[in-house]
Amino acid sequence: MRDTSQRAQERYYELLRAQAPAARLATAVRLSSVVRELAEAGVRSADPDAPPHVVRARVASRLYGPEIALRLFPSVKLDVG
Repeated sequence: MRDTSQRAQERYYELLRAQAPAARLATAVRLSSVVRELAEAGVRSADPDAPPHVVRARVASRLYGPEIALRLFPSVKLDVG
C-alpha cells in the first residue's frame, strides 16, 4: 500500500542522497523516534491505564514482534482485552 506518488518518493530519496552522512543519520534517528512515539500513543490509546512497563512491552511487540517482546517481558500480557 502506497500513500506517496512515485515522483514524490523519488524526490525524497534524491534529497536523502544529497545529505551528508551525519544528516542522513539524524533523519533516520528522528524517523525512528516518531515511529516509537506513534506506537506508544497507540498502546496508550488502547489502554490508558497501562503501567509504564506494560506500555514498553506492548511497544516492543509492535516494533519487534510478539516473540521478542515475550522474551523481554515474559510476565506482561501483550494484548488488550
